[in-house]
Amino acid sequence: MPHPGPRLTVIDTDPGIDDAIGILLALASRDFEIAGITTVAGNIGIETTTRNAGRLLAFAGREDIPVLQGASAPLSRPGPEPLNLHGRDGIGGVALPHPTQKPGSQDAVEWMEELLLAQPAGAVDVFALGPLTNIARLILEKPDAAKRIGRIIAMGGAVHEHGNVGPRSEFNLWADPEAASAVVASGLPLVLIPLDVTRRVRATREFIAALGASGKPLAAMVGSLIDSYFESAANRESRPLHDPCVMLYALAPELFRIETLRLSVDTGSVEGAGALTIDELGSPVDVALGVDGAAVLDLLARRLTQER
Repeated sequence: MPHPGPRLTVIDTDPGIDDAIGILLALASRDFEIAGITTVAGNIGIETTTRNAGRLLAFAGREDIPVLQGASAPLSRPGPEPLNLHGRDGIGGVALPHPTQKPGSQDAVEWMEELLLAQPAGAVDVFALGPLTNIARLILEKPDAAKRIGRIIAMGGAVHEHGNVGPRSEFNLWADPEAASAVVASGLPLVLIPLDVTRRVRATREFIAALGASGKPLAAMVGSLIDSYFESAANRESRPLHDPCVMLYALAPELFRIETLRLSVDTGSVEGAGALTIDELGSPVDVALGVDGAAVLDLLARRLTQER
């Protein structure tokens, strides 16, 4: 069967160590044609997330891909404090070159609108790796463009798992619950990759060593990023590789177990903000609730070490 060709894709992101891993995986995969990277505040502030996107593209030699700066704060509430686990620079202190190109002059949402209106309906996918502020703004402010999205694959939420910023809340949805609610309720094709799956995808030090020994610069860099994502030298496994699961799902959906659930997003108190509830009055969303962790890690390694 002939290869159908790469999917035109926008990566909306707040790099972030695991975001960086996902971005490098996407750049290494011939299945995706990256139209641009749009940035959002989340793991760290907007100036740093935007700079980190440019640094990753400079490292990969892909300065042809534009970076567009997006939302610096949530839709209607104060932004979260930066996450300490990503370090002061957002990417664990891993050495990357300075950006060689300035971010585009357009706002991220305006740029996405132009891209979507210029392409056939359904031709552009969005990989959402951070708070959903930019995507929600597109839906609320540019509905004619938003409805042309092929699908959104978003890392976020916790269904049956305990949250990571509250009893039931995961960081990306908690950081801007109003935006998450707008995206979930939009009716757009949405696949949600929650903590129920991402916590099953963790790398070992042997995995890192194999990436470093491959001779492939992208693989070695991902190894360095994962190495910075261990809680301590004594840990045998890394923290969960949350955001790369978006790209891994797009590459091999058969490795994930998907259920369609009707969901609503809590937009109330700080403690419960962003929590997902299975609700018969909620919106139908395809949710990943299972994963073959070993197989997706093998896929990650193969894609990073193959010839592009």
